[in-house]
Amino acid sequence: MNDRLDMTVMHAMHNALRRELRHIARITARYDPDPRHVLRGAAGWEMFRRALRAHHGAEDDALWPALRQALDGRPYDLTRLEAIEVEHAVLARLVETVDEALADPGTDPVLLSELANSLVTGLAGHLAHEEDAVFPLVQAVVDEQQWEHFGRAHAQRIAPHAAQLLPWLLEGADEHTTTVVLAQLPTHVRRAYTYQWQPEYAVLDRWRIQVPSSRYLLPTPVSTAVGPYPLKELS
Repeated sequence: MNDRLDMTVMHAMHNALRRELRHIARITARYDPDPRHVLRGAAGWEMFRRALRAHHGAEDDALWPALRQALDGRPYDLTRLEAIEVEHAVLARLVETVDEALADPGTDPVLLSELANSLVTGLAGHLAHEEDAVFPLVQAVVDEQQWEHFGRAHAQRIAPHAAQLLPWLLEGADEHTTTVVLAQLPTHVRRAYTYQWQPEYAVLDRWRIQVPSSRYLLPTPVSTAVGPYPLKELS
């Protein structure tokens, strides 16, 4: 059965977050090299934080209110949505706590590993929970106008960091997903992605594994002559 709403970008975001969780779990499962040193300032951690904050922020501000309105009089389904909202708050606090631990040079690597494991387990469970419990509700009751409003909100939150987050989102994506996402973007954004953003991302060692420290930083933002970008809706 075909979905009424195109959730390609939602699934792409979930898949990208799962991909990064595998990196975080691998890094924090061992103590050599010290995971504090690997994660602290790593481009991968910063991209992960930005993407998660943008994604959850757009859901909280633009999708859940529409869904809540549409589910009025359906207390069981409203409770399912409320559970997802609570998970967002818990995950935001976990990310903050990991950041605090990374900023403290005295943090025990064992504590960091425990915090990271909680984040990995919690977010992985949340993504599956959202897909199983809430995506079907979105398909059933959210209308096209509400969905487009969410898509614009999602794009607006990603836009300031599009040079990093667009290739991050599409890393490992299948041809269909890549085609759908890029087709929604203005021509100048697709051109920037193809000729600048994706090549820069491809050589970035975002988890500080293979390249000298001078390459640990995020790519330099593109000039204001081509950005920031008024992206069309990504969802």
